[in-house]
Amino acid sequence: MTSIKEQAAISRLLSFLQDWDNSGKVARSHILNSFIETNQGKTAPELEQEFSQGASLFLVRLTTWLRLSYMTGCCLDKLLKSIGIFLSAVSSNRYLIEFLEVGGVLTLLEILGLEKIKEEHKKESIKLLQLIANSGRKYKELICESYGVRSIAEFLAKSKSEETQEEVQVLLDALVHGNPKYQNQVYKGLIALLPCASPKAQQLSLQTLRTAQSIIGTTHPSIVDCVLKVLRTMHLEVQYEAIELIKDLVNYDVRKTLLQGLVALLIPSVKETSKLQPKILNDSSVLHLTAHLPVFLQQAAAAKAIGVLARSNLSIAEELLHLRVVHSLMAAMGNTDHSNSQRLASLTLEYFVQMFPVVEEHVRRSMGEELYNLFTSNAEDLYMKMDSIQADILAANKVNVTKALHDSGVYTNMSFYLGPSVNENHLAYITHFQKRNMEAKGEQSP
Repeated sequence: MTSIKEQAAISRLLSFLQDWDNSGKVARSHILNSFIETNQGKTAPELEQEFSQGASLFLVRLTTWLRLSYMTGCCLDKLLKSIGIFLSAVSSNRYLIEFLEVGGVLTLLEILGLEKIKEEHKKESIKLLQLIANSGRKYKELICESYGVRSIAEFLAKSKSEETQEEVQVLLDALVHGNPKYQNQVYKGLIALLPCASPKAQQLSLQTLRTAQSIIGTTHPSIVDCVLKVLRTMHLEVQYEAIELIKDLVNYDVRKTLLQGLVALLIPSVKETSKLQPKILNDSSVLHLTAHLPVFLQQAAAAKAIGVLARSNLSIAEELLHLRVVHSLMAAMGNTDHSNSQRLASLTLEYFVQMFPVVEEHVRRSMGEELYNLFTSNAEDLYMKMDSIQADILAANKVNVTKALHDSGVYTNMSFYLGPSVNENHLAYITHFQKRNMEAKGEQSP
């Protein structure tokens, strides 16, 4: 027989559940507010005590109402927070299973894709998915099997709240750890995020990719192209994360492709640069726009990344020399359309000149004494001191230290030579800048 005290407790529970069942939206909202306020942080045994061993009866009502109303957004944030109290409670595995058995994961993922749902409500959905993912490997697999990676990644790309995006990053990080069956799926999802329009999403994806890369240990073929394209960003925090990932990637099998790609970016495709030439020459009002031309931002970032890599590892510096990096850096220094490309290429070239006597010899000969002295006195400010003729000399340079390196016994690998397409690119690049400088001289003459 139950005691009078137990009977009273059961009676209170039944009365509470009846009130919930008979209430409308406004009254249920008040019930949820009270529940959240009084039960936040409680353990599963404490919740059972609060509900006279019938907490699951209230949880099933919450999940039922969630499934019926989530598309309208009615009390959604309070519903999700209330469910979160159950799922986050210590010893709450029973509640978690009950939630999942009624399709909880699918509901949470569907919420992320609904346009009419407020961002803060979606953030609560992400927090619940975090709780589920952190409950163990099988729960991470359940999220991934429910096409969760795609839904979560798409939400990260579209989210307008940096705080919410950071919560998504925590979730993706959880899904890549301890999830061998689906960690590659998460890895590919992160790579797919790199071209998105949100700088914050790019930054967070790059950060998480570094973790995923170390866990997986092998690279996806598309990662090099995607990371190099990110260098077109005008957001320095994104560029920083991209270069940090590049520093990691040179330790994998994509090293050769990555270094070739970086050097190639120092001489942009004329197809991209020449299309602005008429505007640049005929309309002074668009001159300032060239500072943010993506291909030039990419060129500057590549020069910076090459400098970082070369300084970190002498072997990489030697490999870059065999890719004719000196020639390409000097060509970038001649790009008078983008001063940051000139500055960063000059600083990187300075390192190669200081480290390799053969480079110093060839650069001095190509530049001539006057320009070389300007370069060695202050490489960072060279772009402000040289004239258009000197810029032409840099853009048209034919420096090739590869033969000299081979003769001097420095490491060489013929597979690192650039192909003929790069030479064609460079010829067009030279023509573009020579033509610009000639026209600029004509305008200056009386």
